[in-house]
Amino acid sequence: MRGALLVALAAGLAASITLAETTLVVLALWLVFGPRPAGTLRIRWPLLAPFAAFALWTLVAALASGRPRESLLSSRGLLTLGAFYVVLHVLGDGHVARRFANGLFIAVAVVALVSIVQVSFCAAEGTVESSGALVRLVFRKCARARGFFSIYMTLAGVLTLVLVSALPRLARGGRALAWALPAWLASVLALGFTSVRGAWLGFAVGGIGCTLALRRRWLVLAALMLVVVGAVAVEPRTLKRLRSVGDFNDDTTRDRLAMLEAGLRVAAAHPITGIGPGQIKRLYPTLASPEALRRSTSHLHDTPLQIVAERGIPGLAAWIAIWVAFFGAAGRVLGRIPSEDDEARGLVLGSMAAIAAFLVAGLFEYNFGDTEVLLVALTLMSFPFVIERDLDA
Repeated sequence: MRGALLVALAAGLAASITLAETTLVVLALWLVFGPRPAGTLRIRWPLLAPFAAFALWTLVAALASGRPRESLLSSRGLLTLGAFYVVLHVLGDGHVARRFANGLFIAVAVVALVSIVQVSFCAAEGTVESSGALVRLVFRKCARARGFFSIYMTLAGVLTLVLVSALPRLARGGRALAWALPAWLASVLALGFTSVRGAWLGFAVGGIGCTLALRRRWLVLAALMLVVVGAVAVEPRTLKRLRSVGDFNDDTTRDRLAMLEAGLRVAAAHPITGIGPGQIKRLYPTLASPEALRRSTSHLHDTPLQIVAERGIPGLAAWIAIWVAFFGAAGRVLGRIPSEDDEARGLVLGSMAAIAAFLVAGLFEYNFGDTEVLLVALTLMSFPFVIERDLDA
């Protein structure tokens, strides 16, 4: 049963939030009420303190907001953090974790191929009207690759995490490279088709950081650069989007700067508890400066800024503590792995690099509030602790 549920979870993380969340609920129930074979591993709760601190202060900020009931409802996303512990305890050991990581990689690569078809055959007006359910699913709003998600930013976030986490396993080579490398390259191309610059930057930082920690770092780094150059050459719009980074005449840049200014004003005015979860959407029309092109938004396209605006400085400190604790714990696990165990090292290093990419991309998009992307990040975060359990056994 566990194997089938893990397959469903991998498919859900790659393509369907409904499938992913349903599978996680079933897995949680299976962990609680399922059979307890001899030798069952002891339940562990890594990162519990920072997770709990962040959750607690989120509730405090919600109760202190102008609309506490509304903010409490917006805080229900805290339940998503429980996915970390579900995945951690379902993945029994490093072998199961590696198989699951490969399954997730394959599922995402399939979605990437669909995304490439999606953009390549998209109509000039950016959508295809059809009575067919499958055609509507794939080709509705197809100007930018989005896979089966509602928006291209979600696909970009998922692709970034999975691509970066897979790099150490690809660098090891072996027979799997014959199929894994083409799948990885197709996924990079799909990432280019999303035209999400923040995700590209996260991919670059995570990929380069991961590569520098590998043994054949310069060879892998050169190959990575060739891949990026090739993706840009294949899709001319990618180069145009890259040139617009930092261009203050670009409408998107100007709008993000207006959001930054509004968010900083909110943080300065409400430094302790912020304005409450979910309140940016309600208050932004009154906060937006005259230079803002968008007069309404549900978030500020910057994760730390969103956190501090909604939860205040203590909330931001608790959120940062999650990542400090994760990298500290994962780094200690990496240091304990025998040098000859490349598979375990690749799993932990890929996890750390993917979360670094997630955090960098979050400076340009509120990906912590994108449930689909956050679920993938939490899943990858569990890998170092699965390996730690093996080392302690």
